[in-house]
Amino acid sequence: MATLKAPSVTIAFHERAASRIARGTRGVVALILKDTTAQTAVVYDVTDIPAGLTDLNTQLIKDALVGYQTTPSKVIVYVLADGEEVDYAPAMDYFDTEDFDYMAAPYATEDGAAADLVTWIKSIRENDYRKAKLVINNAADTEGVINWDSTLYRTGSDDPVTAAYGSARIAGLLAGTAMTASATYAPLTDFADCARLTKEQRDAAVGAGKLVAFWDGEKVKICRAVNSFVTTTGDKGDSFKKIRLVEIMDLIRTDINSTIQDSYIGKYINSYDNKCLLVTAINAYFQSLVDEGALLGGSCEINVTAQRNYIAGKGVDVSKLTDQEIKEYNTDSHVFLAATLSMADVFEDVVLDISI
Repeated sequence: MATLKAPSVTIAFHERAASRIARGTRGVVALILKDTTAQTAVVYDVTDIPAGLTDLNTQLIKDALVGYQTTPSKVIVYVLADGEEVDYAPAMDYFDTEDFDYMAAPYATEDGAAADLVTWIKSIRENDYRKAKLVINNAADTEGVINWDSTLYRTGSDDPVTAAYGSARIAGLLAGTAMTASATYAPLTDFADCARLTKEQRDAAVGAGKLVAFWDGEKVKICRAVNSFVTTTGDKGDSFKKIRLVEIMDLIRTDINSTIQDSYIGKYINSYDNKCLLVTAINAYFQSLVDEGALLGGSCEINVTAQRNYIAGKGVDVSKLTDQEIKEYNTDSHVFLAATLSMADVFEDVVLDISI
């Protein structure tokens, strides 16, 4: 007899399958800083920046607020007290219960906390179905971490903005990128130059899972918008390397998970008719994303194979049961669904043949 566990919604997101409902909010930046005094703040615009911070920290918050097509809806700031050894555990505990899209921790690399933050972000994404992602100058080989690896030069200053300090600007840029667009070739107009890379060096960086900037002869731009994921598997292909497509996957996964928890678990008898109601709701959600240009198509249905296996596991002879009978069979508290999505990518590789 299996041990009962807390009710759960298990959502597998493979290359061509997914599950998720009612639109979640986007555009929230989490920023971990360190200063003389520990504090927290929610910043909607520059007037909300706490007084008394160092000039660098004030600038980092301003950088996060810039965004791209839109500004982030807010920047949640957690300031650690500076000292000989800075403990990032309180900041991670704090953000365990805060909803955010992109996090930056500009001091984490020099404080030796980068690896811990990478492990933590992977954990909350895998275990809590969070859409949180981390921008940091650190290789990670996971779609939840963006390895920003360029040095920038701010307009009017010769002082370099290292990749670590530039992570705040990139987190804000990604949070301000619309779901129907990509950060690929996004201009960084507040910077006059960057560490120059050849075409071969840019290609190598992208292949290694690094997000970098380049100088196009007139301005600084983001190269192809990729995260740190590089090792593809049967379940995770090249789609998981692209920041925008992962953003859509995250949106779908968190929306459906939270909606099922809030509106379905414990509130509906697990009948065939009610399963169909949930399937209809998910399909309507997919259609809304199609209408908004995030998806090309999507469909959800009862997972007959999984349901058949579950019933057989109870000792029932399923060999003579039709698919419809399997769909209508009592599966106790379990609901088995399967979804197929076609995500809409953006223009990134254009080939024009000209004949004269």
